[in-house]
Amino acid sequence: MFAYSYIDILISVVLAFIMLGIGLTLTIQNFKDVLKAPKSLFIGLTSQIIALPIITFIITYFSDLPLPVKVGFILLIACPGASTSGFLTYFFNGNVALSVTFTTINSILTLFTIPITVNLALMFFYGNQTSIQLPFGETLLQIFLVTLIPALVGALIRGKYPAFADKVKKPMNYILLAALAAVFFIKLLASEEHGGTGISSAEFWQIFPYGLLINVISFIWGYYIVFKNGLSNKDSFTIAIESSVHNTTLAFLVAGTLLQNQDMVKPSLVYSLFSFWTAIIFSMLVKKRLALKTFEAFKN
Repeated sequence: MFAYSYIDILISVVLAFIMLGIGLTLTIQNFKDVLKAPKSLFIGLTSQIIALPIITFIITYFSDLPLPVKVGFILLIACPGASTSGFLTYFFNGNVALSVTFTTINSILTLFTIPITVNLALMFFYGNQTSIQLPFGETLLQIFLVTLIPALVGALIRGKYPAFADKVKKPMNYILLAALAAVFFIKLLASEEHGGTGISSAEFWQIFPYGLLINVISFIWGYYIVFKNGLSNKDSFTIAIESSVHNTTLAFLVAGTLLQNQDMVKPSLVYSLFSFWTAIIFSMLVKKRLALKTFEAFKN
């Protein structure tokens, strides 16, 4: 059973509310369109499950980081984006249906990919293996309650009351951004016993450069490399956000609760403090490169 702090519960409530707001911009047909043309979905999943863990392994292998921190980075990259990536995709007019579909499929796949990926890292760096098993029912419940169900409810509301959905879209943008920013600041400032970070400045500056390097490479891989596979700017942007914004809460739970190793938690702690903001900067740079206004829809 996962042990949740009140900060974790607050984050889940805010993220569920965010997914409801995102759902108000979607229709059921949006999800059908993603599944009818699954190339973007397949390329994105391959990048997240195979390519990025290999890249992260290479970076950490040649680093001078402690062994548990190296494993912690590989665990982090194995935890794909959740509601936060969906919100950023929505806020900057990416392919929201693709993002929500990513989150749902990826979150289920992590029940199998996280144990495999982390055990490989443990065997390589430590020469041993440990048993990692995510609670299937509880993990699925968290995925559906926080991500899929709120998004589907929002889509159903839009289908029944489209005028209402259009009316609340603009103010919801700012309300959701403020709510998510508040949650990140609370996570930063709260004490460790109440679900905050509790990391020293020395540890932060030791881990931060590698976290930033992995973050930047994830953006580049997700956008420019994927774009060369013939995907649109909109889908490439969405995959880049999904590739670089990770489910740090899940990484906290796996490292801290299942592996009982607080040093393995630290990469996720550091990453959670800056990845949201670098994603916003990346989004603005992409829009500027394409000569689009910050919140303007992609033309292709």
